[in-house]
Amino acid sequence: MERIVQAFFNSRAGLLHAMRTDAAVRQEIVLLIAAVPLALLIGADNWKRAVLIASVLGIIVVELLNTCVEKLCDHVTPDLHPKIKIVKDMGSAAVFFACVAGGLLWLAAALERIGLI
Repeated sequence: MERIVQAFFNSRAGLLHAMRTDAAVRQEIVLLIAAVPLALLIGADNWKRAVLIASVLGIIVVELLNTCVEKLCDHVTPDLHPKIKIVKDMGSAAVFFACVAGGLLWLAAALERIGLI
């Protein structure tokens, strides 16, 4: 049990640091706060509500991993390096596709809710 408690506090510390140092993480946390009540309105049943909220959580997961990669790259070398740029760009692409996937889920749920699909 002690290990689980310690893991929780480590995770909390990591999230708080990311929120303090990364604007994208802050924006996505605000998006999550807005998404929860919106999912309750848009989702026709509990499964759809859960999927909508989980899609935003998935975006945050990918963003946190991307932030880890970027911070590690900056630690290795703060100078611009073509190979490091490629690594950072790949992390950015992962966030982009997570956002596209989430956006498609929210769009489908909204269109279904208003009766267009």
